[in-house]
Amino acid sequence: MAKKDPTDLSVEERLKTLFQLQQALSAIDEKKALRGELPLEVEDLEAEIEGLNTRIERIESEIGEFDRAISQKKGEIVDAQNSVERYKQQLNEVRNNREYDTLSKEIEYQSLEIELCNKKINEAQHRIAEKQEELQSNQNMLQEKQGDLDLKKSELDEIMDETRAEEEKLKEKAHELEAKIEPRLLTSFKRIRKNARNGLGIVYVQRDACGGCFNKIPPQRQLDIKMHKKVIVCEYCGRILIDPELAGVKTEKPATEEKKTTRRRATGASVRKTSNSKKATDANDMI
Repeated sequence: MAKKDPTDLSVEERLKTLFQLQQALSAIDEKKALRGELPLEVEDLEAEIEGLNTRIERIESEIGEFDRAISQKKGEIVDAQNSVERYKQQLNEVRNNREYDTLSKEIEYQSLEIELCNKKINEAQHRIAEKQEELQSNQNMLQEKQGDLDLKKSELDEIMDETRAEEEKLKEKAHELEAKIEPRLLTSFKRIRKNARNGLGIVYVQRDACGGCFNKIPPQRQLDIKMHKKVIVCEYCGRILIDPELAGVKTEKPATEEKKTTRRRATGASVRKTSNSKKATDANDMI
């Protein structure tokens, strides 16, 4: 059997299919609502953990740089100490005061270099201690966030396992229904549904009002909706409107109408009774 082209469907068939799609999508939304804020909480925790890992890597890199700087300064101290020892030995072999002053200045300079390197080493060690405290704090925070993430993920997985099978069926049904709807109409419906707060793109008329925004619909427009001759949208919220009967929704007549009908009948009976009584009185007067 050849597949029917969506453009060949009547307006009535389009609206009915569109409403069925809405029901399937609303059911999917309900399943997602069961998860609550868990997916967002999981995403936030994952982002925090990623940020903490980046921060920890940066701190470890900085500690590594300080360690390398300390090693370099220690090497410079060794070189300076060797130079001092060499210059001291050369002092014993000087021939004049000029050579002695030169060597003395070199020894003083190398000694100052040793002091400066020791100062730099102390500063680097102090910075390493600070960075290690910061590293430990971030690692503790990472461990705490990882525990929260594992807990949230287990809760989310548990909910997902309960609803996954039914949700997959609903998604498959929605996909099948989408294939039956004209692309332009489907695009409009999705746009309306996206902008709607409750995710309803098509609603049926309830008590002479739009089922989405609950604004009153004029009688002539309600008649047009019941005729199923064209797709009609609410002039207030833009949602597509459908007749309750076409949507398969049973509506009850308001109790006020029944009371009015009963009262009208009672009033008619009373008038007829009064009229008959008057006729009988006139007949007695004539006798």
